Amino acid sequence: MSSFDFNAPADLFPAAGTRKSRAYRRFHTAAEAVHFVMEEMPAALLLGTVLEVNDERFDAEGIRRLYESPEYPLPRK
Repeated sequence: MSSFDFNAPADLFPAAGTRKSRAYRRFHTAAEAVHFVMEEMPAALLLGTVLEVNDERFDAEGIRRLYESPEYPLPRK
């Protein structure tokens, strides 16, 4: 995962749940998107959520691996 760019822009497609949760969001950095998914978004919506960074897609497990990566640049809860 050392080649992953946490500073790259990211597109987030939350899983279907509430109307608000289905809204596509763009983040300035992938780190901010991962932070949002793992610390702010309801955990029940993680399954089915897709993060796209530099034409690469990450599902719930991929997002979790990014969050747990030693290269993740933001403080964790």
